[in-house]
Amino acid sequence: MKLKTVIVEDEANSREILRNYLAKYCDNVEVLAEAATIKEGLEQINTHGPDLVFLDVEMPFGNAFDLLEQLPERSFETIFVTAYNQYAMDALNSHAAYYLMKPINIDELINAVAYVTEIKNGENALEGKVLQTKWKKTEGKITIPQQDGFQVLDVADIYFCKADDNYTEIYLEEKKIVVSKTLKYFEEALGDFPFSRIHKSYLVNVNEIHKYKKGKGGSVVLSNGKELSVSASRKAELLSYFK
Repeated sequence: MKLKTVIVEDEANSREILRNYLAKYCDNVEVLAEAATIKEGLEQINTHGPDLVFLDVEMPFGNAFDLLEQLPERSFETIFVTAYNQYAMDALNSHAAYYLMKPINIDELINAVAYVTEIKNGENALEGKVLQTKWKKTEGKITIPQQDGFQVLDVADIYFCKADDNYTEIYLEEKKIVVSKTLKYFEEALGDFPFSRIHKSYLVNVNEIHKYKKGKGGSVVLSNGKELSVSASRKAELLSYFK
């Protein structure tokens, strides 16, 4: 698919380099507009409704995060392009799909565009369809360690697991169990079942996903009505579970 794209970068030379790289190495990217400031960037994004925005972090009169805060319901994916690696965690928290360092590495740029393309293709394929997973109903059990022994749960009864430092909260239909194990532990323990790590804080039973919502980082609504955020870096993996 063609990715409608806006470049927001204050340095004209950097915009030119990125534009030329995209034209030469990423033929499915269509650059609709460029902007040198946050104000211009907001105007171009609102005008064109892009699929993808390349966003420099440091700009005059603010930064990339100031721009994103003014677009809380955004549906585009973001690729940060910056000379400063200290913004990586902030980019992740802002649901960036990718983080590119200057000077831009062509292979990394190609990978970044390919990842966003995969996300958009997956979202478009599911647009307007009833979500149906590739997995049949989960059968299996897992032991949950407790101080006086362990509890046995049917895997299918778990809606999702939530990280709480070195603890994990396991959510069932009518109760929550707190276990002194990390979310990484349960991600590995449930590796043979349809559980997807959709966020640094959430591991979700894919069979319980009722709806997928685009926007910002995206989110899923479970069959019990609970809505959970999806990290941009986890979208492609999640979408791969569905037909």
